[in-house]
Amino acid sequence: MTVPDTPLLAGLELGGTKTLAVLARGTQIIDRYRIPTDSPDIVLPAVDAWFAEAAARHGAPQALGIASFGPLALDPRAPDHGCLTATPKPGWAGTALLHRFADSLGVPARLDTDVNGAALAEQRWGAAQGAAVVVYLTIGTGVGAGVVIDGRPVHGHAHPEFGHVRLRRVAGDSFAGICPWHGDCLEGLVSGPALAARAGMAGTAITADHPVWDAVAADLGEAMAILILTMAPERILIGGGVGMGQPQLLPRIAAATADRLAGYCPEAVARLENGLICAPALGDDAGPMGAIALAMDALAMDALA
Repeated sequence: MTVPDTPLLAGLELGGTKTLAVLARGTQIIDRYRIPTDSPDIVLPAVDAWFAEAAARHGAPQALGIASFGPLALDPRAPDHGCLTATPKPGWAGTALLHRFADSLGVPARLDTDVNGAALAEQRWGAAQGAAVVVYLTIGTGVGAGVVIDGRPVHGHAHPEFGHVRLRRVAGDSFAGICPWHGDCLEGLVSGPALAARAGMAGTAITADHPVWDAVAADLGEAMAILILTMAPERILIGGGVGMGQPQLLPRIAAATADRLAGYCPEAVARLENGLICAPALGDDAGPMGAIALAMDALAMDALA
């Protein structure tokens, strides 16, 4: 719900394939701009220009939230705080985000991972409302997991990199994985590019009954069991192009998770039967709304300063 005096907030979602800039009042996005995530010397000036144009239409925003692919330097004590670090995305390593946009817009700003932002948005306004411990897993170009506990995204010296955990493999599955660092980590096994390599065809051509989904459900069941045993989440949301594009996977993942738990954590098994693992309620807007949630937090912190 919005009213005219609700603060105008800016959000920027930087994804592996697309970048989305938005303006919002309350929880209503009132303007948006989308551009492919090309090189930073193309994307960042284009976003600057759009924010200037949007401000001319709607007024200047009061705060900014940035939800970005990573890895990110999120420790305020780090010399590269607010920057992308060793990302495999060509040209983006070392790119300054937080201070660059905070200075250009002249507003308080907060930066976090795209998946932490999405988890925060789903906890506030989506499928994880009322849950104290929330995990948002995105499966697309890569695999990432955001964790929110009691309304705060989790990170310490760095942020979680759950996409690179190693899994017990199903007997007979010899796919080597595509991760350049780990081969058959979670990202190397179930990301969009990994699925294309496994199936030998473009991801969009893989039908819902293709046998590759058997391996994907098994691998994700192993990953979900790890999350349940380590984080005890009250809600696990699976988003991203693969996650939301294959709804038939969710019950199979839940069944595979229960199988991996092997009778342990009966309460978790009961929760699996009642939607512990589910799709994001905010759909494709979980990412930009995550950026808006970060902007709200930046504005609140600025008011306390």
